[in-house]
Amino acid sequence: MYLFHSFSCSEAFILVVMAYACSYAIYAALHYPVLMAPQTNAALAATAWLIALLLPIPAVVQTSHMAFDSAVHIYNCFCDHLAVVQASCSDTTPQTFMGFCIAMVVSFLPLLLVLLSYAHILASVLRISSREGRSKAFSTCSSHLLVVGTYYSSIAIAYVAYRADLPLDFHITGNVVYAILTPVLNPLIYTLRNKDVKAVITKMAHPQDPGCCRGP
Repeated sequence: MYLFHSFSCSEAFILVVMAYACSYAIYAALHYPVLMAPQTNAALAATAWLIALLLPIPAVVQTSHMAFDSAVHIYNCFCDHLAVVQASCSDTTPQTFMGFCIAMVVSFLPLLLVLLSYAHILASVLRISSREGRSKAFSTCSSHLLVVGTYYSSIAIAYVAYRADLPLDFHITGNVVYAILTPVLNPLIYTLRNKDVKAVITKMAHPQDPGCCRGP
């Protein structure tokens, strides 16, 4: 439970750091190497990881002190905090409230910061006069925007699966999308933005005829 929620928190906070970097890359492109120096990037990433590693500790420790029956069935594909708490025979109100507060910090606070960064990005893009410049600016943050959309869409699916009266299969599917599918898609999305990878894929999809390059 601790490892899963720590990694989930780290993804949310890393997306905030990347949104912050994207905003500087667009509205302060000339100063970007100074503003986002390697030391700054390392400090921001380390801060995101430190918060992610510390935030789930209170909920996990308190959950470990709850009372459970000798045979407990967790209807989930991983040890989610809320699913484990609901299986307890103790009073679940304090743990449910704590889980809700942590979810707000991990989900809505990073989303608010990402939206503020993109509002700043949009305002900077609208000040660019040339269409080519606008296209280049949007291309800079397109991968990150796609990952953010995928990440928060999966959170919405998982939340609906928890709260709505839906079949158990849909509930598990929503959690699989959030826990497995989205992290798998993220590196693929960023990899396809790499020019070298694109060139290799294009070469594999359209191999040249060996005979066309030979001389007479």
